[in-house]
Amino acid sequence: MSSYTTISSDKLARLIGTANAPALIDVRTDEDFAADPRLIPGSIKFSHGNVSDWGGEFSGRSAIVACLRGAKLAQGTAAWLRQLGVQAETLEGGFEGWKDAKLPLVDAAKLPPRDAKGRTVWVTRARPKVDRIACPWLIRRFVDPNAVFLYVAPSEVVAVGERFNAAPFDIENVFWSHRGELCTFDVMIEEFGIATPPLLRLATLVRGADTARPDLAPEAPGLLAASLGLSRMYDDDLEQLEAGMTLYDAFYRWCRDATAETHNWPTNKVKA
Repeated sequence: MSSYTTISSDKLARLIGTANAPALIDVRTDEDFAADPRLIPGSIKFSHGNVSDWGGEFSGRSAIVACLRGAKLAQGTAAWLRQLGVQAETLEGGFEGWKDAKLPLVDAAKLPPRDAKGRTVWVTRARPKVDRIACPWLIRRFVDPNAVFLYVAPSEVVAVGERFNAAPFDIENVFWSHRGELCTFDVMIEEFGIATPPLLRLATLVRGADTARPDLAPEAPGLLAASLGLSRMYDDDLEQLEAGMTLYDAFYRWCRDATAETHNWPTNKVKA
């Protein structure tokens, strides 16, 4: 039975990827992390030893803390966070419990280097349409909630990546790009190890919209239309990204929860 300060893996899995997901904090020791350098999707690695220094940045928010097995490190860190005004719970069973439940884990080795503030930094072509909004959504919701995205002239993507230690994506001849019939969104799901039925369903929509294959899913033309509309509503790429986050939040929730639901005009006419 969970207490008010713990959350089960199944319940947490329903929160990850949603717009209002809590902050996920991994406080495994360096030794435990080295033994299995994977992360629960969307989690950030911190040391329990200096929680009083970094905990304040989560003040006023909700957070879930995970250590190896959900015992002393997570319990102590969560208690400290509550002292700092954070609505903190611990993950029941910790990282091992999540793993035993066979839930997705992000391969940390695939993450690009982090900046001085612990954020991954990514760079791609300016004036995004589909993949260049979908991929940032995926990264912020499932990989690094604090990720930074740089939109630059197409000819400068690789050079900016080199000078600013940013990972280039969705351009030719880089790791994070199209592969065969797969678009960059597909590749990221596969490489990060976060394939789930809802994300794979969403990937089909993205691929159809991004590669002129409306036959892949009946919803793909709608996603393309919405994406092209957003690109004309916003001159600022980052403002477009913020609007696009809501768009993909909606498509993800449809993929996860509402594909069997239909809608029709409820006339409520009285039969003669």
